[in-house]
Amino acid sequence: MAVATKQWDVRYAGAVPHNFDYYQKCLWGGVLACGLTHAGITPLDVTKCNMQVFPGKYNGLVSGLKTIMKEEGSAAIWKGFTPTLIGYSLQGAFKYGLYEVFKDTYSNLAGEENAKKYKAWIWAAGSASAEFFADIALCPLEMVKVKVQTSPAGTWPVAFSAATSKMWAERATTRFPYGSLVPLWSRQIPYTIAKFVLFEQTVSLFYTHIFTAPKETYSKATQLGVTFASGYIAGVACAIVSHPADSLVSLMGKAENKGKGLGQIASETGFYALATKGLGARILMVGTLTGFQWWIYDTFKTVMGLGTTGGK
Repeated sequence: MAVATKQWDVRYAGAVPHNFDYYQKCLWGGVLACGLTHAGITPLDVTKCNMQVFPGKYNGLVSGLKTIMKEEGSAAIWKGFTPTLIGYSLQGAFKYGLYEVFKDTYSNLAGEENAKKYKAWIWAAGSASAEFFADIALCPLEMVKVKVQTSPAGTWPVAFSAATSKMWAERATTRFPYGSLVPLWSRQIPYTIAKFVLFEQTVSLFYTHIFTAPKETYSKATQLGVTFASGYIAGVACAIVSHPADSLVSLMGKAENKGKGLGQIASETGFYALATKGLGARILMVGTLTGFQWWIYDTFKTVMGLGTTGGK
């Protein structure tokens, strides 16, 4: 009599089962990772957005910060803090939580052999799927943030509630709440694919060629150091890949671009300007941001007993 063999399930292939409790903890780790880091670097974001929208006026990160504080006061570099905190907390929940769900789902659909053979494609598909939903949650808050950060002083409310109400009241011209969704997908999905795939691959390289003993034999501090370094490396690539679309998102909030389509804005600005204006600030911002996001995420996972992400 033939004995039935148990079907392989990646959710139970490791030391920690990937059940609802696991995914829920990953979701909260994503909230902390994205919400805290994005909100914490609001001054860099304010400057970067203004460099993209007003390149003739804001030519550098340091000089841009000084100009904003001189003209609008020191508090101005924190414009958009609240929509940033809320928006990216929601985005992080979907980005990290759903990534783990989609990654396991696609691995099981592929089967054990193909899941190992084509793991980079599974990471890419899982991260892209997660980001699709994450951006739907983020988009309205991102539109408010960009409008607050790039409007000349006195022309738009800075307070979150007032700014959101005005965005809604003037939705015919602001295109609120989902007018920026397509360029946001264009920016964030390539960014997230690079962020997750390059992170997983870099972690694998670290544990294959530098820390060659089993990952579990190294201290948590060492594992989290690998996490941060891998996240930073991935973040630099993310910044370059997603910068043209990020510039478009910022330019859509500019008063002169009301009613213009994405193609028209891109044509008038030029690809070189879209790809380079504010890029240095974005590399510094996104590299640091991504490194700390992965570090916070894996620290939270470690505290929750889930272990760090990735390996050989």
